[in-house]
Amino acid sequence: MREEIHFGSKKIDFTLIYSDRKTLGITVSPEMEVLVKAPLETSLEQVKVKVHKRAPWILKQLDYFLSFQPRSVPKKFISGETHLYLGRQYRLKVSLSEKKSIKLKGKFIEVSTPELNQTELIVKNWYLKNAERKFREYAEPLITAFQKYDVKPEEIILRNMPTRWGSCTPKGKIILNPELIKAPKGCIEYVIIHELCHLIHHNHNSDFLALQTREMQEWEKWKNRLENLLA
Repeated sequence: MREEIHFGSKKIDFTLIYSDRKTLGITVSPEMEVLVKAPLETSLEQVKVKVHKRAPWILKQLDYFLSFQPRSVPKKFISGETHLYLGRQYRLKVSLSEKKSIKLKGKFIEVSTPELNQTELIVKNWYLKNAERKFREYAEPLITAFQKYDVKPEEIILRNMPTRWGSCTPKGKIILNPELIKAPKGCIEYVIIHELCHLIHHNHNSDFLALQTREMQEWEKWKNRLENLLA
């Protein structure tokens, strides 16, 4: 069932599930869903008291996962429109031509196309191609560095994810959102390191944060850049 509490000016929505268990547990997922599992005999009032008590932690977790929430304004893919690439803004310049082409030139992304309605597909394919190349380029030295912990990802794959920048599967596959190519190199490295840390620590506990800080001392700076850049 869906319930909610208020903590100051904040409202916390959560899903409540009763089950045959002895203690009440609260989890926050990367998709920013708050799940509360409570023993069968627990009253709703008791549950809300517990959630209210844990509210500072819940809000901190929600804020943490916020940086993994891609947000962008829908684009029209017309001349003059601004587009991000590796943290820098470029203006789109579209021209009609018999052949399709796309390239960076100065402060412009220049697109040539026989049909204007193909511009969006050309630009998105260009982003994807560059994401595949750049992500592997940035990941290679980081993966090498993590070998001292006797871990290595099974593979790195790209997948469009509406609510996450990256994830790590139980079998050790690291999944990266191609939209990351719009962020600076430091942001991309932060997400890769974050997922590499998950090969060692599956939860965001103190050991996980200590490892992440050891491998990238300024990770909070890049987390904030990522959170603000594509908002």
